[in-house]
Amino acid sequence: MDIISPSNSRVKGWAQLLDKKHRSKQGKYLIEGIHLVMEALQANVDIECVAYDMERGIPRELSALRSSPDAPEWIAVSAAVIAKCTEAKTPQPVFAVVRKETTAVDRLWEKPNSIVIVLDGVQDPGNVGTIIRSADAAGAAGVVLGQGCADLYNPKTIRSTMGSMFHIPVVEGELKELLPAAKRHGAQIISTALDATHSCYTYDFGGPVWMLIGSEGQGVSVEATELVDESIRIPMVGQAESLNAAMAATIVLFEAMRQRNFNQ
Repeated sequence: MDIISPSNSRVKGWAQLLDKKHRSKQGKYLIEGIHLVMEALQANVDIECVAYDMERGIPRELSALRSSPDAPEWIAVSAAVIAKCTEAKTPQPVFAVVRKETTAVDRLWEKPNSIVIVLDGVQDPGNVGTIIRSADAAGAAGVVLGQGCADLYNPKTIRSTMGSMFHIPVVEGELKELLPAAKRHGAQIISTALDATHSCYTYDFGGPVWMLIGSEGQGVSVEATELVDESIRIPMVGQAESLNAAMAATIVLFEAMRQRNFNQ
């Protein structure tokens, strides 16, 4: 099946997925580029279809994945169709339409003594995506997105995850419900604070920990702060006042990984 016209009704539906309202309504989202599409195919996520530039053909990296038993529909489209379905100035030669899947919160309890990163109002999609990527790299059990966070399915969030959103559970929910549930499962809730007594390098990450990261401008909300068991700080010797959310989360994640896997 080939689609040439950007006015095609199916293309119009795809293009609407650039808007959060329509992603919610349709229960779908777009992923762009060879790497992300390959990661999604290999992770067996629920892909409705893969659209590729008809003049360039199916990218070599993806051709072998086309013949799998549960392969999605593959559609050759014009460059004009691709341009309509992306926000990028230089469109990628392939994109996919993916159906949203709800991640059960129970997946966050599966690993004993696990680290979970919890985001409270982190609004920058690049930071949210980078934190998901760092959590994947450091072996965290999952990421929780509380109210006020950037949309997981925002194209910039998705690009920033570099495919890690397909490797690690990402749960969206109310922190006032999820944090007490984590405590009932034995987790300690910690957060970063500039005036905290304990350093992230002296804190013991050996047990189950939910690490709370606040927004770039406001920090952790009052409601979430009331549920925090202990605050830690990231030592700095230079003159920078603070770190952004993604950098702070990454430092803490990799310190936890070092203690758990390389402290010998």
